[in-house]
Parts: sequence; structure tokens; C-alpha cells
Amino acid sequence: MPVQGSKLFAAWISLISNFLLTVLKILVGAIFHSTALIADGVHNGGDVIASIATLSSMKLSKQPADKEHPYGHGKAEDIASGMIAIILGLAALFLIYESVMSLLKPAVNISLWAFAAALVSLVWKYLLYIYTIKIGKRDKSKSLLATAYDHLADVYASFAAVIGLGIAWVGDIFNISLAAYGDPLAGIIVSILVLKVAIKMGADSVNVLMESSVSQEKQDGYSDIILSFSEVKRIDRLRAREHGNYILVDVRISVPGNMTIQEGHNVTKKIRNTIMKKNEDVEEVLIHLNPWYPEKHPNK
Repeated sequence: MPVQGSKLFAAWISLISNFLLTVLKILVGAIFHSTALIADGVHNGGDVIASIATLSSMKLSKQPADKEHPYGHGKAEDIASGMIAIILGLAALFLIYESVMSLLKPAVNISLWAFAAALVSLVWKYLLYIYTIKIGKRDKSKSLLATAYDHLADVYASFAAVIGLGIAWVGDIFNISLAAYGDPLAGIIVSILVLKVAIKMGADSVNVLMESSVSQEKQDGYSDIILSFSEVKRIDRLRAREHGNYILVDVRISVPGNMTIQEGHNVTKKIRNTIMKKNEDVEEVLIHLNPWYPEKHPNK
């Protein structure tokens, strides 16, 4: 399957799964009075919105550059990733609130059906995470990776629900009243973990949107390639930034001042092609040439 096709397929699978799980959890939770399951269902409702944002951003990010967006639309997926982070953070805060409120209310009897629904969600979401993270890493899709981490957060939440509902169910069988509060306590702990994932995801998106530099390791790699050409006497400045799913490199180099325009063009072309060949995530390399003269640089 083509790269774009596999990404869209994974995004559609996530959307449909989140919708079905939302209906399942809220319906079963409402019928059997499970606050944790309803809260988890609302969480999945947020995931439906996130999945729609992922699909929309994938379509937009692949549009070619135009007059209004000369650098393309690569940041669309980072915007979607930021939206997912916000939704995930709000869902985590909601889950914390619901869990705390459950602790303040009288304990309710837990149904086996509620436990089964949470268990189905746990297995389903784990399989979705494995599949989506694989496609996201292979295709270097920021929004799909964000969706995968959202699935992982759901795994944590569903695991907490399974443990909590399981403890409450067993406690109900053996008449252990305090066991009924296992679900909300587990929900608070896991919601904090979900919130942590949302904060990291949001920070990564903001860094890209604010055009922060790529890692020093990557910049050093570009420098090594540039200095491997004998015509290059010095790197005057090198900058590199992420633009969605790809990287833009901007460099100023000094070359012998007696080189012709054609010779300078040939050098920049070789440097550009080599950087892009050795770094598949680099989409564009802008090179500015400065003149270099031996008498002004006796140490070179």
C-alpha cells in the first residue's frame, strides 16, 4: 500500500474505532451506572475529534506550495498534533474530576458487563497503538504518531478501569465495601499520566510551530557533509528547522573568491544533493556563498 494510503487507512481505522468505543463505553456505563466507564467514554469522544483533525491535517499537509504558503503546508500535522494534545489534556482533567467526585459519592455495585467493556477497550486500544505507531514511525507522520500516543494514553486509562472495576467487582462478591473505591483511585493516578503525555505532545508541537532548531547532532551531521567538500573553506552560519514532516536547512559558506558563478552553482548543487540524499527528512537546502581569499585567512 502507498505511504499516503497506509497513513489514511490507519487514521480511518482510529476514527471508526474511537467512535465505536465511545458508544460502547457511554452506553454500558450509563446502563450499569459506572462513572469510570462513562468518563472513559467521554475521553474516547475527544479522540473522535482528534482523529478527524488527523485526517484533515494529512490531506492539507500534502498540498503543494502556493502563493500564500511558499514553504508548503507541512505544519498542518503539527497543528493537529497540538489540538490532540489539548483534547487529551482536557480529557485527563475531566477524568481526574470524575474520579474525585466518585470518591465523594456512596460506592455503587459494579457489573461484570462494565468490567468486560473496559477489558475489550484495553485490548482494542493496545492493538490500535501497535499498528498506528508502526505506520507513524515508518511514514514520519507527526499527527499519526500523536494519535498513536493518544491510543497509548487510552490503554493506560482502560487498564486503570479494568483494575479498578475488577477490584470493585471482586469486592462486591466478597462484600468488601472499600474495594468499590479502587476504580476512582486508579483513575486519578492514570489521568495524571495521561496529562503528562498531553503536556509533552503539546510542547513538541509548539517547538515546531515556533521554528525551534533541530538537534545539535543533526546540525553537526550537516556540517560534516558540507566541510567534506574541498571547495568549502568555512561555514559562516548554519540553521535548520522542522517544517512539519520535513526539515529546512539554511547555510552560509565561504568558497574561494575567484570561483566563477557556474563553479559556485555546481558546488552548491553537489552539497544540496548530498545532504538530501543522506538525510531523507531534509526537503530543502538553501545555500548562500561568501567569497574567501587566502591572504585574508592565512590559517586556512
